[in-house]
Amino acid sequence: MYAPERQQEILRLARESGRVDVLSLAEEFQVTAETVRRDLKALDRAGLVRRVHGGAIPAGRLDFEPDLAERDAVAADEKVRIARAALAELPGSENGEHGGGSARGGFGSVILDAGTTAARLAAEIPLETELTVVTHGLPVAARLADHPGLTLHLVGGRIRHRTRAAVDDWALRAYREINADVLFLATNGFSLDGGLTTPDLAEAAVKRALIRAARRVVLLADSGKFEQRHFARFGDLSDVDLLITDTGLSPDDALAIERAGTEVVRA
Repeated sequence: MYAPERQQEILRLARESGRVDVLSLAEEFQVTAETVRRDLKALDRAGLVRRVHGGAIPAGRLDFEPDLAERDAVAADEKVRIARAALAELPGSENGEHGGGSARGGFGSVILDAGTTAARLAAEIPLETELTVVTHGLPVAARLADHPGLTLHLVGGRIRHRTRAAVDDWALRAYREINADVLFLATNGFSLDGGLTTPDLAEAAVKRALIRAARRVVLLADSGKFEQRHFARFGDLSDVDLLITDTGLSPDDALAIERAGTEVVRA
């Protein structure tokens, strides 16, 4: 099958099911994942689909949002590496003295955004760590609820089914009262010109509040989210002090981000 024929079939599948993913397409057409990514890039440039994390959706569906289980299964190894690299940014860690005292002494404070990579970071926090943690993500809170050294604050609000995150006025009011050392931020998409984006306006409002509530912002985002754009924009890469991603982000792209003022770690 020639590339134009394959791309036409990919477009048909995307319109029928509302989404296509790279690995399934590679298996169906007996080509490499990289070939499928090139096909999706060509369709995206033509304005026929929009590339999203792990695949693509038909153009015009920027509000599409995979559920939590589906997102957790994508780039799982990369997310673990990102989470482990993020441990160095905890207040009181060897490299993480960012203005709040010692995690071992219990004076450090962090905000953990709702998201699958943030939940993996929560699972990686050592048991001996003493820290104040604030989150509005139910999966994050569930992983930390029995942690012996943490003071855990769960922010309330309306719970979104797809992300298990609290949103709306209760959450926004709570974050206006917080001044944390470090925010570990999640996003559905990031790019130099498109900024930080997510499909839902209520989630975006909370993320903007998170950025204002912390002295240092660490973005946890796997490379598949680079150059992805979603409906609701909640910030710019200039709002981020450090991006922790994986080696799928090319050195050239990492350099461009650093030249714009954001430090990059490729785990």
